[in-house]
Amino acid sequence: MSGERMYRRGFRFLRARWRVIARLAAWSVLESGQTFLTGFALARALDAGFLAGRATVGLGWLGAAAVAVIAGAYGTGRVYAAVAALVEPLRDRLVRDVVDRGVRDADRGALSRLTQQVEIARDTFAGIVMVSRSFVFTAAGALIGLFSLAPLLLLVVVPPLVAGVGLFALTLRPLTRRQEAFLVADEELAAQLGVVCPGLRDITAAGAEDQVAAGTRERIGAEQRAARSLARWGVVRVVSLTIGGQLPLVLLLATAPWLLAHGVTAGALVGALAYVGQSLLPALQNLIHGLGTSGSRLAVVLRRLSPADPATPEAGRSAPDTGLKPVPAEVPEPSPSAATTTRSASPAAVTLSHLTFAYGPFSEPVIEDLDLSVPHGTHLAIVGPSGIGKSTLTALMAGLLEPTGGSVAVHGVPGTRPTERRVLIPQEAYVFTGTLAENLGQLRQGTVPEAELLATAADLGMNALVDRLGGPTGQVTPGNLSAGERQLIALARAHLSYAPLVLLDEATCHLDPEAEARAERAFARRGGTLVVVAHRVSSALRADRVLVMDGSRTAYGDHADLLERCPLYRDLVGAWSGPSHPALALRDPDGVDAVARARLPRDGRHVVAYGPGGQVETAGDLRDGGAVGGE
Repeated sequence: MSGERMYRRGFRFLRARWRVIARLAAWSVLESGQTFLTGFALARALDAGFLAGRATVGLGWLGAAAVAVIAGAYGTGRVYAAVAALVEPLRDRLVRDVVDRGVRDADRGALSRLTQQVEIARDTFAGIVMVSRSFVFTAAGALIGLFSLAPLLLLVVVPPLVAGVGLFALTLRPLTRRQEAFLVADEELAAQLGVVCPGLRDITAAGAEDQVAAGTRERIGAEQRAARSLARWGVVRVVSLTIGGQLPLVLLLATAPWLLAHGVTAGALVGALAYVGQSLLPALQNLIHGLGTSGSRLAVVLRRLSPADPATPEAGRSAPDTGLKPVPAEVPEPSPSAATTTRSASPAAVTLSHLTFAYGPFSEPVIEDLDLSVPHGTHLAIVGPSGIGKSTLTALMAGLLEPTGGSVAVHGVPGTRPTERRVLIPQEAYVFTGTLAENLGQLRQGTVPEAELLATAADLGMNALVDRLGGPTGQVTPGNLSAGERQLIALARAHLSYAPLVLLDEATCHLDPEAEARAERAFARRGGTLVVVAHRVSSALRADRVLVMDGSRTAYGDHADLLERCPLYRDLVGAWSGPSHPALALRDPDGVDAVARARLPRDGRHVVAYGPGGQVETAGDLRDGGAVGGE
């Protein structure tokens, strides 16, 4: 991303948070009060107090300075809170950009950016805000104090201060360029060593030592040259600190006789020395070291984290083709699996061929030799005991895991590369600080029309949440939302996406059965294919097909078919044979009587996953019988 575009984005980010900046400035004014009294109170304590033989007056002024220090400490504490309110939204925005690029473009550097570079950017930005704010308000307090003591003092202090700050400002852009050149050279050297070190035996066996050594020396030399260039500009930074911070002290001492002869009092001269030595010099030193190192590093990291320029092919992507639109002609139609019966001649939404996955080379496979074809438009529920691999299967379908064996194809496109043809909503829904519209439209390019946002919210039954947040432009604070509310936002985000394949990995576990049923009906009206890891039997009953996972043994079919031929499924729904007892109504929101069989345990809402017939249990999760969160 170009520097100009990065600066424009930064300006828009700050302008949108002007209230936070105003609050930060207000607390900074309180904090800078101690800066003003550092020199002014000292000067008055000397001139009007101790030098005039009035010790009580002198002590009073020193006491006023002590009170200002206490008030400044309180202001500093509030400043940190305001800085956090400014910095955390930046971190959320960067995380969103990184995840978006990683998922859409299969960016192999996304993990490093998410775990390291985003945190570097957040910490660096916070440091820059603190040192820049501190210098501005400290300098203002000190200069106002110098003017109050004797305007003549400004003639001695201000010129070298302005010269030092100006010289430092001129070094910022070259420092940034050389910092980036150093980081690039360091990354290239690390990449070279990452290839060379594991292959030393092969290099020796092939007799390629000289060629490899030459390439490595070239990269070491490039990093050395970049480091020397960066160090030379670091010397200029030290010079600017000397001119702006230390030269005023020397000039005050050198011109002391002249100042005293022109009406500057001894107390005012001591106060001026205090202003420069205790306030201006430390603030300028922090500014130069903070901006000189951290500022250039932040600019480099932001360029790497931010999306590409619109002129690049990556940023110029058109709106994705999805199952909600005509499928492109070049997408091949996969042959149906022998293990399933397709409902139509349309391409399968998901095709699994001999799919095998294990979490380690010596681990037992979680999924082994699974063949499955899910027709487009199907509502599939995945059920099975806890730990059997349901979430692993959805992660494989989503392209988040690489199969150990076999293959995954989504709408005929092979491979596990994340694409815009699928979206996965996990159990722990991610919601970031920002507007509700930004959260809901995260998976769409550009701005989603407000009418579409509100229609989706109404379809999912989240009108009350939208109203409470203040509409689409209302601010979302993740910590103020319940787990169920976060899941509703994530569901709406998936509903608004163009992805024709939606994977819900227990994404409704914090919703009550009515809200869960409404969400699933909304996705059915939306179109496309829905795959749900079911934690309630009612969810499986709404599905067109059910996949029962039991290690290497799986079963696939509709509810009635599986009840007849799958013992595990009968066990999960509590439909095993035995003495007959009257069925108990479940009040299913779809009007489906899920217990028209004998000896079904109940909880008044839905079938309990485990337990002998007739046993009454609390609302539970089909995986392990534990209580469902939020119920």
